[in-house]
Amino acid sequence: MEALLLGIYGFFVWLIFIKFKWLPWNTQTQVTVAVIPIVGLTALILALNVVAPSSADVRVYRYTIPIVSQVRGRVIEVPIEEGNVPVKKGDVLFRIDPTPYQLQVNTLQAQLTTTAAQERELEESLKAAEAKIAEAKSAIAQAQARIGEVTARLTLARTRVDQYRELARTGAGTKFELEQAETSALELSGQLAAARSAELQARAAERQAVAGRAQVQEKLGAKVNGEYAQAAQIRAQLDSAQWDLDQTTTRSPCDCYVVNLQLRAGGFVAGLPFNPVMTLVETTGSVVAFYNQNELHQVAPGNEAEFSLNTHPGRVIKGTVNSIIWASGTGQLPASGTLPMTGVLAAPPQRFAVKFDVAEKDQALFMAPGAAGNAAIYTETAAAIHILRKVILRVGALVNYLVLKLH
Repeated sequence: MEALLLGIYGFFVWLIFIKFKWLPWNTQTQVTVAVIPIVGLTALILALNVVAPSSADVRVYRYTIPIVSQVRGRVIEVPIEEGNVPVKKGDVLFRIDPTPYQLQVNTLQAQLTTTAAQERELEESLKAAEAKIAEAKSAIAQAQARIGEVTARLTLARTRVDQYRELARTGAGTKFELEQAETSALELSGQLAAARSAELQARAAERQAVAGRAQVQEKLGAKVNGEYAQAAQIRAQLDSAQWDLDQTTTRSPCDCYVVNLQLRAGGFVAGLPFNPVMTLVETTGSVVAFYNQNELHQVAPGNEAEFSLNTHPGRVIKGTVNSIIWASGTGQLPASGTLPMTGVLAAPPQRFAVKFDVAEKDQALFMAPGAAGNAAIYTETAAAIHILRKVILRVGALVNYLVLKLH
């Protein structure tokens, strides 16, 4: 761009001083003609670096996801391909032989069914024990009522015996009446003893029913979330086994493409976190340009941006500034037992990163992770000279067509 401006300037100098000779071509004008482009280009470039800063270090970053099997087993299918073949979120990456995990699920399901049947039997036994307790309590209540009734009658009968004995002693009563009263009292005494015996039997039956209920409750155990403990334990094991069974099919967690695909059908995966079998690269990524620290004081999120990549010669990609990452590694003080390094051993100031949002019309363009290039940001200041930066960026993009190798 500078050469083009110098060429245009030189053309006008030739017209004015040589062709039409509107001004004299002497020492004074020659010095003036030489100084003007030096001062002008210097001022223009310095201003351009502030209002439209550029970067020769653009990088395309994408997150990678190492895929590790959650379970171990023999691989029976790998239905994907390595390369730029897209993989949608939820697509199957590989399958492991599910037989041992299915058998474990079947075993636990059978145990859960058996446990449920046993629990139903125990619940019926519990209901029977509760019914026996209620029956025993009813018998106790009846016996106590009977004891109360017989006791009252026995008291009355004994009172009459005393009365008839007194009458017989004075000759006012007969011996027969006395004997009849004594017989009635003896009979009531026998009924009282029978009632008390019935109460003791009912209380014994109640204790036996309570003990039986306690045994059934102990077998049933406590409830966990409305389910008996034994069944809850088996169900938890079943859920874990079902989860293991589901993990025999590994699916893609994102819209990605596959690199480093080492897995093949017949291989064995160990289910270890440090044993990835392939790597996924996200289809969407981030474009970041690195700028010197004094180039960004006029830049703000939302500013127009353009960048070119070496992988797409001649192509200028539109975008906007997403954010400036106002931090670098030299600005941190990690916790340690050593003092910060100062003086000649201190690290030089690092550049700050600017993240771009790619324009919608260019989002379908494939931008390979690690691709490098150049970028320019157009601030809100001095928009009239932004055209110079745009021309420079486009000329640089066209230069990418040149492959400068001698072999």
